Amino acid sequence: MAGPIAVCIHGGCGTLDRSLQSEAQWTEAREHLAQSLRAAWQVLQAGGASLDAVEAAVAAMEDSPHFNAGFGAALNEAGFHELDASIMRGADLAAGAVCAARRIRNPIKAARAVLEQSTCVLLATEAADAFAESRGLDMVENGYFTTEQRVKALASLKARAKIGTMASASEAEKHGTVGAVALDRAGNLAAGTSTGGFNNKPMGRIGDTPIVGAGTYARNGVCAVSGTGMGEFFIRRVAAYDIAARMMYAGQSLAEAADALVFETLKGHGIGAGFAAIDAQGNVRAPFNTIGMYRGWIDKDGEMVVATHGEEHRLGKAA
Repeated sequence: MAGPIAVCIHGGCGTLDRSLQSEAQWTEAREHLAQSLRAAWQVLQAGGASLDAVEAAVAAMEDSPHFNAGFGAALNEAGFHELDASIMRGADLAAGAVCAARRIRNPIKAARAVLEQSTCVLLATEAADAFAESRGLDMVENGYFTTEQRVKALASLKARAKIGTMASASEAEKHGTVGAVALDRAGNLAAGTSTGGFNNKPMGRIGDTPIVGAGTYARNGVCAVSGTGMGEFFIRRVAAYDIAARMMYAGQSLAEAADALVFETLKGHGIGAGFAAIDAQGNVRAPFNTIGMYRGWIDKDGEMVVATHGEEHRLGKAA
C-alpha cells in the first residue's frame, strides 16, 4: 500500500525587511516558492522518487533571482560567485555535493551527478565544474549569476566593513540558502540544499550547505532536513544531523527536535537559523528565528502553503 507524500522547502532565513521590496515583488517571490513546490509535487504524485522531487524543487529556486542560489547568488569579496550544493538519499545515506563551483548553472544537479556518477561525496572548485561539464550539465559564465540586488548588497557590506558596522548588518544583507525535503510513496526521504554563501565572503570559504550532516541530512524512517543560517555554526553543531539524532536517541518528535535546535541551541549562539524538515510520516516543520524565512510546503493532505514572514498564505489543494 502506497504511503503519504509531502514536500517542504525553504528559500533562506535571510529574508528582507518587508519595506525593502514592493508588494508585487513579494507576490512574485511567493509564486516562485509555489512553482518550486509544484515541481516537486508533480514528481511525487506520479509515483516518482523523493530524490527527483528534491532536485526539481531546488533547481526551480536556483533559477529564480529571489533566492541566494544559482541565478541571484551572493558575491564573494572578490566580486564573483562560488556556489555550493548537496543532496542526500535517505534509503541508503548516499550523498553528493559540490563546493566553490563557478560555472554550473544548477549546482543541485551537479550534486546529484556526484551522488550517482562518481565514487566521491564532495567535489570542489574547478574539478566540480569540470565534472559537471563532462556529465553534460548546463554550464554558464560566472556573470550569469549576478543580479543588481547582489551587487548592491556587496557594496553595502564592503561599506559596513570599512566603518566597522558589520555586526548590525541584516540577515538579508549577509546570506541565504535554498533547500527542499520530500517523502515519496515508497517511504523514501531525501534532502537537498544550495547556496551562494554570504555576501562579501572570503574567497574559498565553504559553509554548511555542501557538508552532509551540517546543512543537509536524510535518513529513512527518521527525517530529512535542509538548513539555512550562518554555516560555520551549523558545521560545528552538525546541525542537520542533530535533528535526526534528537529523534532517534532522545525520542523527540520532528517539531520538538527542530524547534529546540532553532529556538534554543542556535539562537543561543546569537545567529539567525531556520530549517525545512519532514519526518517519515510526512509531517513537515519549518522553524526560523529571524524576521522571516522564504518557505512553503505541501502536506500529506495535499494542502499548499507559502510564506515569507510571519503570515502564511494558504493556496488550497495542490494541483
